Amino acid sequence: MGIPLTLEVNGQTVTRECEPHTLLVEFIRETLRLTGTHVGCDTAQCGACTVHLDGRAVKSCNMLAVQAQGRKVTTIEGLAAADGTLHPMQAAFRTCHGLQCGFCTPGMVMSAVDLVEHHGVQNEAQVREALEGNLCRCTGYHNIVKAVQQGAAAMKGA
Repeated sequence: MGIPLTLEVNGQTVTRECEPHTLLVEFIRETLRLTGTHVGCDTAQCGACTVHLDGRAVKSCNMLAVQAQGRKVTTIEGLAAADGTLHPMQAAFRTCHGLQCGFCTPGMVMSAVDLVEHHGVQNEAQVREALEGNLCRCTGYHNIVKAVQQGAAAMKGA
């Protein structure tokens, strides 16, 4: 039996029915068809499902959709401007080649934006520590860290 769920996703109010056991990541991907948020591990270990909930990074595979009732969710699709201009962090990942296969990239970008907005970026060690909950199987993190630092500088300048 579905229950009504109303929340704001990427600036738009959304009302849909969902089962009480539906994970937020499933609701985002399957119900709303926003497939930039990835399912990597289903155990909150990899960070591929990271979204912003009321402005804070959360792993959407680790919470029920009904827990987002009345709240604001931003997915990777919601970071870019309406005209398609990339968010400074997205642009930095592109410029610095902070991705290879791209599977982890949405979660990395969402976590990086959260880091900059709530803590700022002081050094490489801080960036590496902040991204511990996000796994990349391709890059070795060097370019990801570089991208986060460049994105942080661009966000600060914006």
